[in-house]
Amino acid sequence: MSNPLKYQVRDLYKKLLFLGREYPSGYENFFRPKLKAAFLKNRDLKNYHEIKKAIDLGEYVIKELETLYYLRKYRSLKRSYYN
Repeated sequence: MSNPLKYQVRDLYKKLLFLGREYPSGYENFFRPKLKAAFLKNRDLKNYHEIKKAIDLGEYVIKELETLYYLRKYRSLKRSYYN
């Protein structure tokens, strides 16, 4: 793996680990093992385009997690003010 992609993959892993701490199903027992398994599954990728595609998928997952957390916060605020 080339150096720029190596750093992008490491940065992606760190971001996902940080975001996973607030995951509703749990961090230690659900999110972290699933994340590790997903990264280990793709560790043998050698082609630049395949690696870039996997990184793009990870960025999409980050956006989805952020949306999930935003929606949870919105629902909580709505529940506290309108119920």
